[in-house]
Amino acid sequence: MLAVELHAHSVSSYDGRDGIEQLLERARQVGLDGLAVTDHDAFAASERAAELAEEYGLVGIPGMEISTAAGHVLALGIDRRIERGLGFRESVERIHDAGGIAVVPHPFQELRKGVLGAIPKRAITAADAIEVYNSRLLTGRSNRQADALAEEYGMAKTAGSDAHTAEMVGRARTLVETEDRTAEGILAAIRDGETAIRGRRTPYRITLKQVAGSATRRARKRLL
Repeated sequence: MLAVELHAHSVSSYDGRDGIEQLLERARQVGLDGLAVTDHDAFAASERAAELAEEYGLVGIPGMEISTAAGHVLALGIDRRIERGLGFRESVERIHDAGGIAVVPHPFQELRKGVLGAIPKRAITAADAIEVYNSRLLTGRSNRQADALAEEYGMAKTAGSDAHTAEMVGRARTLVETEDRTAEGILAAIRDGETAIRGRRTPYRITLKQVAGSATRRARKRLL
């Protein structure tokens, strides 16, 4: 059983703070076996993180969080950047063409661009898995809704910290039942539903600090 973080952002995301080395080191410190850096509509940093992961004793999974026309979709195991702004189904097809799997994060959270505000519920089955536990939660209701949706359609389940700073990495982890300690082996097991979920809510103080930092960085960029 491998413990993997499938949803983390580096400084290459508009709202991320830390570099890939900091994310990798944190993943090693908290006992993870693998890490996917999933920056918003950017791929280069994740690709580099996957290359460096072995130096930290980790399996690196290249990926990104795509802003589709319907909302956010995680692309894991891809070999190229996927264009933003495409329809949900076309985005999933592009992910598959790039050798990856599509995971729908926080599907019921419209404020965080969950896709179910824009697509019929059954359309989500075009993806390979649903993120049923996201550590950035308030009441946990949206996580419970996501879990029920995965059960309804018999879809694979994942968890993700949705980390935007290194200290958030590993708050939620996907336990993957596989002896194949490679990105390909992990993703194949996820696709087959061989997963278990472990997660803890990210403390509000950490989330608030991250949100404040993101706002400051965006303001600085606008002034440049």
